[in-house]
Amino acid sequence: MANKTDNTDQMLENVLEQEQNAQGTTEDYSLNDDRRVKTLSPTALVVKRFLRNRVAVTGLIILAFMFVFSFVGGLLSPYREDQLFYRYDSQNKQWAAVAENKDLRYVAQNDSDFPSVARAKFVLAQKKGEDTFEASGVTYRYEKLSDELFALYVDGQTEPIALATYDTVSSSTGNEKLPFAFQRAVLTAIAEGKGTFDYEGTSYTIDDGGTVLDGETEVAYASRYVVQAIMKDVFLTRQFKEQLIEAIEAGDNKFSFTNDEGEEATYLLKYDAGTSSWSVMQSVSTKVFDTYSAPSAEHPLGTDRNGMDMLTRLMYGGRVSLYIGFIVVFIETIIGVILGGISGYKGGWVDNLIMRIVDVFYCIPSMPIIIILGATMDAMRVDPQIRMLYLMLLLGFLGWAGIARLVRGQILSLREQEFMTAAEATGIRASRRIFRHLIPNVIPQLIVTMTMSLGSTIITEATLSFLGLGVKFPFASWGNIINDVNDTYVLTNYWFIWIPAGVCLLATVLAFNLVGDGLRDAFDPKMNR
Repeated sequence: MANKTDNTDQMLENVLEQEQNAQGTTEDYSLNDDRRVKTLSPTALVVKRFLRNRVAVTGLIILAFMFVFSFVGGLLSPYREDQLFYRYDSQNKQWAAVAENKDLRYVAQNDSDFPSVARAKFVLAQKKGEDTFEASGVTYRYEKLSDELFALYVDGQTEPIALATYDTVSSSTGNEKLPFAFQRAVLTAIAEGKGTFDYEGTSYTIDDGGTVLDGETEVAYASRYVVQAIMKDVFLTRQFKEQLIEAIEAGDNKFSFTNDEGEEATYLLKYDAGTSSWSVMQSVSTKVFDTYSAPSAEHPLGTDRNGMDMLTRLMYGGRVSLYIGFIVVFIETIIGVILGGISGYKGGWVDNLIMRIVDVFYCIPSMPIIIILGATMDAMRVDPQIRMLYLMLLLGFLGWAGIARLVRGQILSLREQEFMTAAEATGIRASRRIFRHLIPNVIPQLIVTMTMSLGSTIITEATLSFLGLGVKFPFASWGNIINDVNDTYVLTNYWFIWIPAGVCLLATVLAFNLVGDGLRDAFDPKMNR
């Protein structure tokens, strides 16, 4: 009887197999079939539900792009984060200054020999027609050599201590100051109408133009115009000064001069009524920072106000912003999980103590404290890299309270479950029950909270950096890049300075929020119902 039954079963199996082969199909499970779902692990279920959320996947793609842009892009960029670029611009630089002596000038061996008080007293005595005057307890007298030259003496002495004149005696060979005795000899000869004079055993001649010659060599010249080079190492030749004075007297606003090497340069003349002098400007090609350069093949997003490549700064700025966001959230999570886990599991006075500490941290005005500490670090000139570390520690230390309260609430509901009763019955120590059995059950909610916190942390860092209290130069972050927009002119004319950084900041924060929403829905699908 048993053999007959076995034969019947074998025949049925053969018939069924033949039918399946004839149909050429095998049974498939659809993706939504409950029998297939039951074979997936909890992690696979979360991933499947997350990938079904197109908005969350879009956020994940944006985040992946921003990570590649920030971390890989910086490595591929041909420029460094702090590399400066230059260009050559034609700029009008002040080359010399010219003043006409319309008032008396004083020439003395030393300025202390005839101080400013004595000069003022001399002018008053001259107007009153007095031959002597007193200043600072010293009696002086003067002798009129011509309408344009006066010799000043200390009363009772025969050698003058100073000269009051409208002419200036300048060296023709350099910028050195000529001896007082030589200037006196030149000015006296001109005042007396003499064409020659002797000085230290050498005979000099003076032509009608005021040129002082030693034989045929020009050594000095006298002029009513004072011409001084702006830079001390620049020597202005007599020929240059003569052409300059001719242009001023002719009322020209520019003139050209060819030097001994045959190089021609054009100079602009600008009169300053306040100082009654002329500024001599020369157009020169100057190496300057390539600031606010428009986008080009060399710099796809242009350059910033410091002459740095904007695209490279954006890459490194994203790296810094993401670094700060992840490290701050990591610090918050570590502190919050430890304190929240202990509070929720222990209960009693431990729970009350930790929750009161959480309440205190909720009441702390974080932004004013950060602003004060930022200003303090500015005054102390803290190194930018150390400052960035302090910023991360401070933000992490002030932001853990919310995570601690979340973990506490979850553990309060989990610690009464049967698996925790079993774990306690087996004699597992409390720390292991908290961190091996309770905390893993809180991880889904932690992941969602951490993802949401990343966006807000990046916004906080960007705000502080924009205010000059966060990441400092030469390090870049999206916040201090936008800080370059410090006036309406930059805002309206240089869009490539702030729009790309703002778009990167917006896209990253939005992507974190989209991923956070997607993870929340994936971990708890009942929220969509």
